[in-house]
Order: sequence, then structure tokens, then C-alpha cells
Amino acid sequence: MTIADQDAPALRTDSAAVRRALVLMTAAATMFGAMAFTAKLASARLSGPQVAFVRFAIGLLPCLLLPRARRAATTFQRLDLLFLRGFFGGLAVLLYFIAIEHSTVGIATLLNYTAPIYSGLLSMLFLGEDISAKVLIPMPIALFGVFLVVHAHAAPGELLGFGKWELIGACSAVASGAAVTAMRAARRGENSWSVYGSFCFLGLLVTAPQGLWTWKNPTANEWVSLIATSLFAIGAQLTMTFTLRWVDAMTVGVISQLAVLISMVLGAAFIGETITFPAAVGSALTIGGVIGVVYVTSLTKKTAPAVEVAPES
Repeated sequence: MTIADQDAPALRTDSAAVRRALVLMTAAATMFGAMAFTAKLASARLSGPQVAFVRFAIGLLPCLLLPRARRAATTFQRLDLLFLRGFFGGLAVLLYFIAIEHSTVGIATLLNYTAPIYSGLLSMLFLGEDISAKVLIPMPIALFGVFLVVHAHAAPGELLGFGKWELIGACSAVASGAAVTAMRAARRGENSWSVYGSFCFLGLLVTAPQGLWTWKNPTANEWVSLIATSLFAIGAQLTMTFTLRWVDAMTVGVISQLAVLISMVLGAAFIGETITFPAAVGSALTIGGVIGVVYVTSLTKKTAPAVEVAPES
């Protein structure tokens, strides 16, 4: 038996694991898109902050009810970085759900998923990471796409012709980029449950003031949407966590954009949301630009964990 014959089973096993991870990654992106849609259904009457608050409350349950998860979540090295990651992550979801409440679910998701642009810039500024000059090609394309999307949804008289709710959606991506930057700094010493637990706990605190202030008792149908939102979020995050060891950052960045398309299709099919031509052009430019940014970044950081481009919601 040759060395190649001996290595063949391992190679087949790795290939099967990669294929399984790609299927699960696609499922995770689909669940993230479905999560945005059910959050939109819940926020028809309930406020975005209330929906986000319930999402974090239910999301925290695994850390409270599962002994193993609870022990891992309370084991940490850098409390300061976990705080920053959880705070900015919670702020990102709060702003994202506010944008979902007041804008179309597809546009809100699109804007939130531009986070890789800002995480790269913030990592360069605060972590001293090198950014390839090639990123200057796709980044302006993505930002111009964001401009078109935000401008297309502006009402007469709004600031600089920008839609305020779309601007909030864009700000959610900046906050998500800040959370990912903190996660990059903490990645060597923290386990997945401590990162997840801090995200849910601090997210609960961040959303509590507005969530409780605007609280309305949900109807039975609204509870279904709220629980579905939470379960889709938990399922997507846990599924994605499993796949990250098998899938590179470029692949994660590309497949993650599927959530944008899923949310747009669901919004158009079930609640009659429409996208104007300028917004459609802006959406295409934004998705293409974000994929380009992820691609260029992956060329210069081949060993970077894929979790750095994973969705924050």
C-alpha cells in the first residue's frame, strides 16, 4: 500500500466534511434570512427594540439551561474585549431590528451585511492589521451601492437626501464591524460559548431600555413570530459555528450574502415589499463590493478565522 493509498481515506473524510459544512453554511445563511423576515412580521405592531430584546432573552437560554454551556460561557480571559464585542454586537442587532421595523426587510438586511467593510477598516485602525491596496477597488463599489440604496428610500426633506431608517441600517453594520474587531482581538483566548454568552447577555442589556419602554403584550401570532426569530437566530449561529473550522473566510463571506437574497425574496413574496430600480442596482453593487472586499482580504490573511466575516445578528 502506498502513502497515497493510506492518505486517501483521510482526504475523502475531509472532502465529505467540507461538503457537509457547505450545506450547513447555506442552511445557516437561509436561517439568517428567515430570521430577518420573521422579525419583520413581529415588528408589524411591536417595536424593533422589543423584538430584539426577546430575541436575546431566548438566545440566552442555552447558556442558562445547559450546564456545559454555562460553564464554558463563564470561563473567559479578556472581560474587556468580551464586553466590547457583546456591547457593539447588541447595538448592531438593535439598530438592525429598528431598520427592519421601518424599512423593507431586504434593504435592512443588505445594509447590515456590509459589516465586513467596516471590520476591515477598524482592524486596520485599532489592531494595526494590514489591508491590501486592492481593497480600494471593491470597497468604493460597495459604499456607492450603499449610497444608492439609502438615497433611493429617502423621503422629501430628509437629511442630505438620505433615508433615516436606512442610515440606521448602515450604522448597524458599523457597530457589527466594531464587534467583529473586538472578537478578532479576543479570538486567541476565548471559547465560543463565552463569546456567544456575552453577546446575548450584553445584547439583552442594550435592548432592554427601549424594548421594555415600548413593550406591547404580543398576540399569539406575534409570539410565534418572536419565537421563530429567536430559534432561527440560535439555529443559524450554532450551525455556522460548527462549519467554521471547515470553511474558509472567502466562502463564508460569499455564502453569507445569501441571507440578503432570502430576506428580499420572502419580503416580496409574502408581504408585498417592492424594490425600486435604483435600490436594486445599489443592492447588486453592494453585494458584489462586499464579496470583493472579503475576497481581497482573504488573499492577504489566508489563516484568518472564518468567524471574522460571520453575520452578527
